[in-house]
Amino acid sequence: MDALTPKRGDQDLGGAPEGLDALTVADRLRAVGGMGLFVARDYARMGEFVQAFRFFAGDIEVIELPAWDCLPYDRLSPTASVSAERMASLTKLACREPADSRPTLVVTTVAAATQRTPPREVTCGAGFEAKVGLDLDTVALERYFAANGYLRASTVSERGEFAVRGGVVDVFPPGFEEPVRLDMFGSELESIRTFDPATQRSTGQRTSVSLAPVSEALLTPEAISRFRTGYLNLFGAGGDDPLYVAVSEGARRQGMEHWLPLLYDRLETLFDYLPDAAPVFLDNQVEASRAERWTLTADAYEARRDASQTKGGAANRALPPQRLYLPEADWNSALAGRTVRRLSPFAAGGEDAGGRLGRSFSAERSQDSVNLFEAVAKHAQSLKAAGKRVLFASWTEGSSERLAAMLSDHGLEH
Repeated sequence: MDALTPKRGDQDLGGAPEGLDALTVADRLRAVGGMGLFVARDYARMGEFVQAFRFFAGDIEVIELPAWDCLPYDRLSPTASVSAERMASLTKLACREPADSRPTLVVTTVAAATQRTPPREVTCGAGFEAKVGLDLDTVALERYFAANGYLRASTVSERGEFAVRGGVVDVFPPGFEEPVRLDMFGSELESIRTFDPATQRSTGQRTSVSLAPVSEALLTPEAISRFRTGYLNLFGAGGDDPLYVAVSEGARRQGMEHWLPLLYDRLETLFDYLPDAAPVFLDNQVEASRAERWTLTADAYEARRDASQTKGGAANRALPPQRLYLPEADWNSALAGRTVRRLSPFAAGGEDAGGRLGRSFSAERSQDSVNLFEAVAKHAQSLKAAGKRVLFASWTEGSSERLAAMLSDHGLEH
């Protein structure tokens, strides 16, 4: 079996501490073009990397794919905002033209990268197009909202919400900066306007709008039938399970996303959405985070399984973790054959980004007779004389101005 298992060909990329790793990834992505993937160890690190990357590479598109903001086997669904962001990103990836060579970086977390997703054809084919001047079936539109995870609201303010008032339909699609208002004249779509969700005032005009699903659990008639069949095969009669009853009736219920494998004939992964040639950059400590995440997931499943055996009840039923998440073997298979770089702040035996621990001036700080700013200015001048660029970073604009004035007083021009 080992001979048949694809082997990973990762290479270490050392000398890339946090901050420099973003610049390194940007330079490499510009060089090869097309799409790349950065996998962060957690959500906080993902945000920090995106901020640094956009500082160094504002010209490169960034597609963020967060993980669900609920625990594995939670009885709650991910929040609407996270679900909308995920579906907007997956739709953009699924519908991207294969010949598109513009540099684009997908940034995600190891939790999201190891989570299975709906098939690409489902994600890309679940859109709804509306154009000014054409007929629009509002009844069909409301059915689309219900099947694709949109929430009805009295006033639209968050992504994934919609409201219907006579011949006016407000909706905040995933991936949009502002909601849109569809004005009907009879059966014809008369106008599409964007509006400010805080004031409800129009901010612009559009000629068309493309809607994408808000939830990964799409309740189409085919998906509902597949769910019922799969559930009955696994657990028998489901009349005592409120979730089974709700999905059977086409209604949404908290926690239904954890039953995603029963809604589709198969699930894919984020790696299936990417070109085979897309380089993958793994954040420092990603493998440890992945192993910890899998342990957490397996423990949560075992707790639900044990509760189901001892206490019974439909509420404790759950699918095995490998049906919704990638175990180690599947994770390795997904990365096998790809160009993978493991980033590290330390110099390694492989490639080197050149980052090194900077001078801390600890010796100068410990001596009262030494002027710290003078030492810093001299060190910066020596670096500039060697042809290097020197960058000073401060917490605020005011502190940056004060630091610049102090260094200027000690002979450092900028």
